[in-house]
Amino acid sequence: MLSQLVDATSSGEYSNEFGDIVAAYKNMLSYTIDGINDPERDKIYKKLVQATLKLADKSRGNLLSRYSGWNTYWIKQQSEKEQRLSSKTIVESVDDLIFKSELDKLLYPEMESGSDPNSESSLRHKQLIKNIFNHLWITDNYGEAEESLISITIESGKFKWYELSIFTSAITLSLFRMWQPEKIKYLFSLYYTGIEQVSERSLTGIIIALHYYNNRLQFYPEITAFLVKAGMDERFKNQTKATVLQIIRSRETEKLSRRLRDEIIPKMAKYSPKIEEKLDLENILPSEIAGGKNPDWSAMFADSEDIFKTMEELTKLQMEGADIYMSAFSNLKNFDFFNEFQNWFLPFYPEHEILNIVFNDEVLASGTNDLAEAMYKTPFICNSDKYSLVYNLKFLPTSQKKMMLKVLRMELEGIRDMNDGDLKLTDPDHSFKINITQYIQDLYRFFKLSPYKKEFEDFFNGKLDIYNSFFFKTLFDHNDDLLFADYFFNKNFFEDARTILLEHVQDDPSNVQLYEKIGYCDQELFDYENALKNYQIAELIDRKAWTCKKIGYCLRKIGKTEEALNYYIQAEEMESENSHTTMMIGNCYLDLKEYGKALSYYFKVEYNNPGNFKIMRPIAYCYLAMGRLDDSYKYYQRLSSDKLNVHDLINMGHLALCRGQKKEAVDLYRQSIGSGELSKEKFTEIFVEDTALLIGLGVEKDELSLLLDYLFFVIG
Repeated sequence: MLSQLVDATSSGEYSNEFGDIVAAYKNMLSYTIDGINDPERDKIYKKLVQATLKLADKSRGNLLSRYSGWNTYWIKQQSEKEQRLSSKTIVESVDDLIFKSELDKLLYPEMESGSDPNSESSLRHKQLIKNIFNHLWITDNYGEAEESLISITIESGKFKWYELSIFTSAITLSLFRMWQPEKIKYLFSLYYTGIEQVSERSLTGIIIALHYYNNRLQFYPEITAFLVKAGMDERFKNQTKATVLQIIRSRETEKLSRRLRDEIIPKMAKYSPKIEEKLDLENILPSEIAGGKNPDWSAMFADSEDIFKTMEELTKLQMEGADIYMSAFSNLKNFDFFNEFQNWFLPFYPEHEILNIVFNDEVLASGTNDLAEAMYKTPFICNSDKYSLVYNLKFLPTSQKKMMLKVLRMELEGIRDMNDGDLKLTDPDHSFKINITQYIQDLYRFFKLSPYKKEFEDFFNGKLDIYNSFFFKTLFDHNDDLLFADYFFNKNFFEDARTILLEHVQDDPSNVQLYEKIGYCDQELFDYENALKNYQIAELIDRKAWTCKKIGYCLRKIGKTEEALNYYIQAEEMESENSHTTMMIGNCYLDLKEYGKALSYYFKVEYNNPGNFKIMRPIAYCYLAMGRLDDSYKYYQRLSSDKLNVHDLINMGHLALCRGQKKEAVDLYRQSIGSGELSKEKFTEIFVEDTALLIGLGVEKDELSLLLDYLFFVIG
């Protein structure tokens, strides 16, 4: 394949490199066949693999540069052209501007650098930042010049933390374009600077790059050595675990966005007038970062319990670091600000000239400082969305501007009330986790929303099973990935949880919880046979009611109802007051068509849960199946005061038919199809399945087919 790729480049240099690799490999093979013992063979082999991979990368880059039309390669060509015209390397350009900056300070001490964003010195500096970013991003292989450049940016003291932050992102992006182990080394050096925001970004870059290039790492022993050394630092390991977990958490973003867009926002819109009347911003806003349930929600949504629960759930997810704002801000990325490539990675900082938008606004001007500080400090919005929000402020009506200012001031007050020192004592990595969360969300927006996304393989589209990566297994003990198994299990990612748990059960075969959890994962993945096996092993180790019920559930699902009934009866003996167990025994008897026995258990559930309308459903059906039509009718009448589902309507239609009320039956059948939840085909399938029951209750067989045809003529 590499031969074809090299041929497509028409590069003599690449052809020569390819020939050298082939020749070296042939020699190695010959020595091996001749029986020559070469202690360096493994090293030589790895070097040849490295050379092969490097040549493949270069050939790919060569072809993309010529044929893709991508922005990346246009910038690369422009930068190389400018460098040729100026006859200066990037390092020389940086040195010149640093010298010029020092000279300006000597000649004009009264001038503060950067005080005017449109001054000549500011414009020069901004262009320099852009040039450095572009150089670090588009350079394929780093050499002495790049090493000097990175060293200057860190040690000169002329670059702010937010500038170093985007340089770090540039190195990460360069790694995505072209693998080079030295780039990992530079990211490590940036991590160990300890500069806030820079350390977080460099660690994130290390993790996603090492996962992205997982299959290559076995051929680069220097990377393994780096990891082993880093693994001696417990803080590095803890921060790595926190970062990996936050990256994995991004898997929830699309699901959350769909839920917000399709379910929650439409529901909230119905309550808009009520919210505007009752909303107490001081209590509703998540400014009480360590707070719990909001006391006003239950009153505000008294007639909509599901909205109340959803608000609580979203707040909990937000506190955990879930990205709940992706859908809200996805349409606010069309400002000119985001046409500058590096701005997708720029941390928000209060001195940014973007705040001139606020300063020059007659409504917001008085709150410029508060707004800037609140936006900078709020942990709940990522950097990219903060810039979107500020740009969008100028387009808001006056009333919304005033409300937004009030909101942000209260947000700031809540943040100031919190003792940051106390937080750092209880969690030394509190700031680290916030910065990591925001940066990963920035990256997520870049890969999903930026106009340049097609030029990058979307890292977040992958499985993100980082706990399986070579680097993770090099850094951590086997048991460290149980943290991720718990996360996956609690978030219903059962396939991932099961994979990890299966590895651990081999090492700890007497751990009942592992078998229980694996069984539950199998159950949720509809693999009832394997779920049954794992539950049965768990029962042998520690017999309890929960396991018996789960075994009963799986047996019932695979059609072994009598065995399932036996296990449910055993579970009832262990916890006699459990209504769910009682109901499941009734369901088993119902499956076995022992309707009298089923009724006795359903009555027990009804007695213990008098307000439960759902239990009336099987009681009414049992009476129908037993031919006790009047009793069935009474229960269906009681059930109709609650919401009837399509199956209720069908069964009530059956009841009417058995009582000789054919028109009423047709009307109920029509309602079940008219609900939109049931197609004609599905209704027919259910109706045919129930034919034997209806004939047994005295309905003539010929009438059933005539009634079905009449029904479909009626509904058209």
